Amino acid sequence: MRFRHPDGSTVHLAYCTNVHPAETLDGVLAQLRDHCEPVRRRLGRDRLGIGLWLAKDAAHALVTDPFALRALRTELDRRGLEVVTLNGFPYDGFGAEEVKYRVYRPDWADPERLDHTTALARVLAGLLPDDVTEGTISTLPLAWRTAHDDDRAARARTALTKLAERLDALAELTGRSLHVGLEPEPGCVVETTTDAIAPLTAIGHDRIGVCVDTCHLATSFEDPHTALDALTRAGVPVVKSQLSAALHAEHPHLPEVREALAAFDEPRFLHQTRTATAAGLRGTDDLGEALKGDALPEAAPWRAHFHVPLHAAPAAPLTSTLPVLKDALTHLVGGPRPLTRHLEVETYTWQALPPELRPRGRAQLADGIAAELTLARDLLTDLGLKELP
Repeated sequence: MRFRHPDGSTVHLAYCTNVHPAETLDGVLAQLRDHCEPVRRRLGRDRLGIGLWLAKDAAHALVTDPFALRALRTELDRRGLEVVTLNGFPYDGFGAEEVKYRVYRPDWADPERLDHTTALARVLAGLLPDDVTEGTISTLPLAWRTAHDDDRAARARTALTKLAERLDALAELTGRSLHVGLEPEPGCVVETTTDAIAPLTAIGHDRIGVCVDTCHLATSFEDPHTALDALTRAGVPVVKSQLSAALHAEHPHLPEVREALAAFDEPRFLHQTRTATAAGLRGTDDLGEALKGDALPEAAPWRAHFHVPLHAAPAAPLTSTLPVLKDALTHLVGGPRPLTRHLEVETYTWQALPPELRPRGRAQLADGIAAELTLARDLLTDLGLKELP
């Protein structure tokens, strides 16, 4: 979906396909048929943006076979879909029964991460619509925090510098300008937008910036305006933003609240949980840990890294952090010039929701994704952006 910003530029809205992960190119093609096109039809749109997630095997197949890349581009066009952004965070196995910590491997100290992201950039350059010259890729925020010593930090910095050089060369070769954004996430080396400033200014290249995920922003209790203003002052570009909402528990000391939270403690994904105290942020790596004994203080609200559907907040006594998303979006695109032109709805946890909240079959999932995109569209038009055909 495309929108005209009051400054005349085009803002793109997509949804991320990691919600129905596929490891192979055939699986990606099936996604387009079984999921993405039905969402487009529900929205009554001739064209729908998708933030494509390509696992390592699918990316390798596309980058080594020009015919396969052309075939994917043709299939996107045939189904009324377009790609201006890729999710390069998960490397593979995102559809596994247990993802948890494996999603952070390989990290930016490992050569595989640079090779994979370079492949994604080359693929994206070939998938961009004819009238679009800028593409974006989100990636993990350097590494999970443990075992990331000075040597690995230096290797990560070198890899990202090489990536920026490769993106420069790709732009010169193809005329397509691509940017990569580190996606701050609780528990990682770059947990917050503040944490992103030092490593990115050390790299000092505008092709490498930040992907602001509004669920992660909220989970870490960051104020959107303060966070985004700090990035602007530091000269760190917001490459893209993922529109998502976290799980919020206002009164975690109450038994009924803890019972409601326990329903979201599931075995597939990591749900880092945080609370803001006078001494600073406190947290656990997963929701189940937070619910054990006195692992976290209970005097202040808790937030968990669980991407809940934008249009459907959980039932009381829980809520979502949709207000944080709205505040962030106002700052991102509500000003005289957008801080980013690529927005991506990223609720990948539909099938990890408590059983009674999960969609039953493809049709209900398509209904839910279409409802999320409708909400995002309405937020954008309320900010003065005009939806384009």
